[in-house]
Amino acid sequence: MNDELQSEMVRTARGAIVAVDSAADIRPHNRGTDVMVTASYIGVLPARLAMDHAPRAVIGFDGGVGPEGAGIGGLWYYEALNVPAAAIDVMTIILGDGIDAYENGVISFVNRPAQDCGVRVGMTVKDAARLMLDNDPGLPSAYQVTNRICVEEGPDGRAVIVTDSIVFGTEADRRNVLVTAGHTGRSGARHIITVGPFGFICSDGGRGRDDSGMAGLSIANAAGIAGATVDARRAKLGDGMSSYRDGVISAANDLARACGVEIGMAARAAASLLVRRNPN
Repeated sequence: MNDELQSEMVRTARGAIVAVDSAADIRPHNRGTDVMVTASYIGVLPARLAMDHAPRAVIGFDGGVGPEGAGIGGLWYYEALNVPAAAIDVMTIILGDGIDAYENGVISFVNRPAQDCGVRVGMTVKDAARLMLDNDPGLPSAYQVTNRICVEEGPDGRAVIVTDSIVFGTEADRRNVLVTAGHTGRSGARHIITVGPFGFICSDGGRGRDDSGMAGLSIANAAGIAGATVDARRAKLGDGMSSYRDGVISAANDLARACGVEIGMAARAAASLLVRRNPN
């Protein structure tokens, strides 16, 4: 279908890829079937407009991300609704031109449902939109989306394991160092002790009043678990890979300091020290 507001770029039995200049140009007939490539930014406001008509998937530009990630905030609005969504690098397109976004755009950010469809950062919008049209996202429970990955093999079968929350730890992690992205307050310490990892790095949660976001360090130390926190201003809460990749150590307990972990150290370096800790 081509009209003054929508340009149909591809059609299959599953629906269409439709280019529009604005998220406000999405219509009821796009509901549930069409992938909308918009020349709107992919923030929360355009996401609300788009979801009035609940298309299959949405692509919009990242707006340079901006303060507090406002330019891409809609990605997680869509994720909460299990709708695939992706952001376009704003420097690759002409703003306000949906066809140009489709023809020339390059993906800069994706949400989890889009990843389920095979969309990856760096791919063209054309390819991303086709993957969204041809594939459906999964329907995982919250406890199935752990983003668990082994980033380093240590001695004696130990490993550095990254996951988004300490609650995703397993029995196997009693031999591992867990790098996660929740706070290390009193409740965090309870989960740390329940899992009982060989060592851990979590977030300080922004510290909080009386440094309550890292209060669990001493509790874990008393339980014989070496651990540290990363500065929540530098690494994203809820994103384990950000803790590992971007994290800077903000505090450490006595057992971790005995391994050489220091404030200001990169989290990945601290994790390497912890996984090589001599438990005797």
